[in-house]
Amino acid sequence: MNADDTKYTQLISEYLVPWGINIILALAIFIIGKWAAKIIVKMIERVMIKSKLDDVLVSFLGSILNTALLLVIIIAALDQLGVDTKSVLAIFAAAGLAVGLALKDSLSNFAAGVMLVVFKPFKLGDFIEAAGVTGVVELIGIFTTILRTGDNREITVPNAQIYSGVITNFSARDTRRIDLVIGIGYDDDIKSAKQLLDKIIAADERILTDPAPVILVSELGESSIDLVVRPWVKSGDYWVVRSDLLETIKAEFDSAKISFPYPQRDVHLFQST
Repeated sequence: MNADDTKYTQLISEYLVPWGINIILALAIFIIGKWAAKIIVKMIERVMIKSKLDDVLVSFLGSILNTALLLVIIIAALDQLGVDTKSVLAIFAAAGLAVGLALKDSLSNFAAGVMLVVFKPFKLGDFIEAAGVTGVVELIGIFTTILRTGDNREITVPNAQIYSGVITNFSARDTRRIDLVIGIGYDDDIKSAKQLLDKIIAADERILTDPAPVILVSELGESSIDLVVRPWVKSGDYWVVRSDLLETIKAEFDSAKISFPYPQRDVHLFQST
């Protein structure tokens, strides 16, 4: 064997063979690791589903876990190739910081979306008021929530605006109380008006007996005696019963000659001489 052959043999044994082995091992780490990560994510998702976590939350956590595992696998494969992983981690950290600053609002909406799914202040189909919007929840997304208004408009609201403000869920309870204020004249009989209101409420089968309806004098106003009428109904019947009650009260009070007073003002005209 001459000197050149010896040189090539040494080159192959010292550089090419180790590099080839490292490349094969790095590919093996990546392929096997990716396969293992997929299995791990599926197993954890099954556990979360069995724990009755929300499907959206399961998808969130599964995606985050898969990304984290993939990052670990890539770093392990690069380390096998002899790459300085500290530099790679520093690059990832700098890139993550830059992306985080650029997508600050999006990340805020994402975090709020996770909180909405975890704490569940409302669910799909609930009628809510949030971020100045009232409507039925049709979709709780990663970054936004979609509401359908009563006039069938679709409104997309950023999750951060919803979670950072007051959320009123009208569907959270099975029952709701209707609050009405009915004014009668000072010349009308309070007892008769209360008895008539009680009769109207008792005649409507949609109004619940437990809790019992309340009819009380709330205020002696400038031009009327105000009665508060507070019956309880099922949440789904709220608006229909409220409307029917107002219509029935008006008709029955008219028949009973009970007045609905309104503010009046006497104007006196003086003729100058």
